[in-house]
Amino acid sequence: MKISVIAKPGAKVPAIAQKDGIWVVAVRERAADGKANLAVARAVAAHFGVAPSRVRVAAGLSSRRKIVEIAP
Repeated sequence: MKISVIAKPGAKVPAIAQKDGIWVVAVRERAADGKANLAVARAVAAHFGVAPSRVRVAAGLSSRRKIVEIAP
């Protein structure tokens, strides 16, 4: 399954919500050295109840708009 995500790095409060068919994922980690991408993947995994190893950022590694793939 692929979902569209807007990442919000450096957030005070981590959160995940769906808005107009796009998931908004706020994480505390800053967008440096891929830390925010890993945090987004972990947050999505926790939200959908899957292992973090089954979630990867398929597109948008250097952008706030991302495509995240969740393996079955």
